[in-house]
Amino acid sequence: MSTGTVLATDPHVVSCTLAPRFEAVRTAREFTRRTLDGWGLEEIFDDVALVASELVTNALRHALGQSEPSRVPAQSGPQVSADALPIRISLVHRSPQVVCAVSDPSSTGPVAREADFVAESGRGLHLVDSFSRSWGWHPLAGAGKVVWALFDARTAAPGPAQLSNSGRHRRSA
Repeated sequence: MSTGTVLATDPHVVSCTLAPRFEAVRTAREFTRRTLDGWGLEEIFDDVALVASELVTNALRHALGQSEPSRVPAQSGPQVSADALPIRISLVHRSPQVVCAVSDPSSTGPVAREADFVAESGRGLHLVDSFSRSWGWHPLAGAGKVVWALFDARTAAPGPAQLSNSGRHRRSA
């Protein structure tokens, strides 16, 4: 993992610091796969990885000001001050749920735009909303924010009650 550093003190709470480069999205997906495999939760990988990719892309695009993260050269540095917080992805497993959280240096919360299905971008939060049970964001003390998404990690096939989408877009101060 060339662009990230994994931190773990509790085997059910793991974090990876991501470099502010386009490889961060791939690193986040690899980190997510290894973590979910280690927890025996391979069946939710696709949903969690898609959401992780969207949240990291949003952090690169909006928090670090890289309007085209996929076109940022590998050697390019962040467009924020040197003392800014890094982008970090964290996964928390508290049965029967998994939380995917991405923190970044911007204190501005995410805003879902009106869906434009012919645009090349702008649907990320709609995907987060569709593939997670709920999501939201919290400002961090001092500066920055964390955007999180909650997933049901039950091993049985989800029933109608588990597919409920209530409580989305919560923000706590």
